[in-house]
Amino acid sequence: QVQLVESGGGLVQAGGSLRLSCAASGRTFSNYHMGWFRQAPGKEREFVAAISWSGGSAYYAASVKGRFTISRDGAKNTVYLQMNSLKPEDTANYYCAANLLRGVSSVADQYLYWGQGTQVTVSS
Repeated sequence: QVQLVESGGGLVQAGGSLRLSCAASGRTFSNYHMGWFRQAPGKEREFVAAISWSGGSAYYAASVKGRFTISRDGAKNTVYLQMNSLKPEDTANYYCAANLLRGVSSVADQYLYWGQGTQVTVSS
């Protein structure tokens, strides 16, 4: 079992930045590949970014590539999502997720554990 708790969301103006954190507890965090997803009201959950267990590989959705950076700190059992140049269309509830066997995946169903989410609102 892995417990995930997101933080760092909030209200920011367009063009601003936020850094989301996802603190993990439970089973060995370093074994898990981690992902960030988001869901806006009335829309399906969509992939944002993922990082391998080692931190050596990362994968981004086209809509955030070049603006967002995913990273992880094994000593702190935490994965981060640095979000720069935010746009109103980035407004959503952001979730982190963990999977053990599926690698750097963009498919939500392949993730086993999920956090409760943190709200990001970008004003125009």
